[in-house]
Amino acid sequence: MELGHVVVLAGGLSYEREISLRSGRRVTEALRGRGVPVEMRDVDATLLDSLLADPPDAVFPVLHGAAGEDGSIRDVLELLDVRYVGARPDACRVAWDKPTAKSVVRRAGLNTPDSVALPKEVFHDLGAASLLDRIVHRLGLPLFVKPTRGGAALGASVVREASGLSAAMVGCFAYGDAALVERYVGGTEIAVSVIEKDGVPAALPPVEIVAPGGRYDYTARYDAGETEFITPARLAPEVTERATAAAVTAHRALGLRDISRTDLIVDEHGDVHFLEVDVAPGMTETSLLPRAVSAAGLDLGSLCQDLLLARLP
Repeated sequence: MELGHVVVLAGGLSYEREISLRSGRRVTEALRGRGVPVEMRDVDATLLDSLLADPPDAVFPVLHGAAGEDGSIRDVLELLDVRYVGARPDACRVAWDKPTAKSVVRRAGLNTPDSVALPKEVFHDLGAASLLDRIVHRLGLPLFVKPTRGGAALGASVVREASGLSAAMVGCFAYGDAALVERYVGGTEIAVSVIEKDGVPAALPPVEIVAPGGRYDYTARYDAGETEFITPARLAPEVTERATAAAVTAHRALGLRDISRTDLIVDEHGDVHFLEVDVAPGMTETSLLPRAVSAAGLDLGSLCQDLLLARLP
C-alpha cells in the first residue's frame, strides 16, 4: 500500500502558530525523505475547497493550540470524509481541557496534583483576595498556575509566595478564560510519547527535561540550547516502567489514537504524577517526541509514514 497524496496541516491562528509551522515543515521534510508525495497547508479560507477539489489519501495535523487540539479541525476533516492521523474530535475535547483530563486519568488510577479550576468571571465576581486566600489554605504552597486549555507553557508560572498568586492569575488569564491552579510537585520533569502500532499503544523512552532555573517555559522549549534534554531519562528501571505505563494508561483512558505525549513529574520518592497530555505533540528540532523517536532507534519519516498508512482502508 502506498500513499499517493498527503497533506500536512500546520499554522492556524493560535498563539502557537509559529511553532506549528516549524513542526509542519519538519514532518513534511521527513515524509519527503521517505519519498511520500506531500504538501503542507495552512488553515485558511482556501483549505476546504482545496481538500474537496483534490482529496488527500490522509492528513497529518500538526496544529498546536486551539482548533488544532480542541477537536474542531478534526470535526471538519470528518465532515469531508478525510482520513487523518491522531485522536478523534471527542477525545481531543476531553484531553484539551486539563481539569477534565485530570479527572479522567485519576479515575483510571493515575496520580495527579490536587487542583482548582477558576474561570476569569469567578475570579473577578467573587472577590479575588478572599478566593486566593482559600486556594492557598486548601492547596498550600508552592502552586503552579496555567490556563485550563492551551500549551507551550504560555500563561504558566510557579507561585512560591501567596503574594504572587494574584499576578500569576492575571498573567494566566491573558492566554485563556480559565486558570488551573494546582499543587506544585517538585522532582524530575519528563515527557513520555506514545505511538500506536496496529492499534496497540506503546511508550517511547522518557525524555528528561532540565530547564534553566527549573522553568520549562516557552523560551526554554523552543530556543535551541536553552534546555538540556536527556534521553532516556535518568530514572531507576522500575520508575521508568511506572512512567511509561502511566503514559499508556492516560492514552487509553482518554480515548486517544495513533500518537500522544504525556507530561509527568517524578517526585523524590519515585512516585509518578500526571500533569497533562498533548494530542498534537511538537515536531520541531527542540521538541520532545522526535527526541524519543531517535532514542528508540526509529526514523521520524518512517514513523510518520506508518501512522498515515494506518489510516488507509
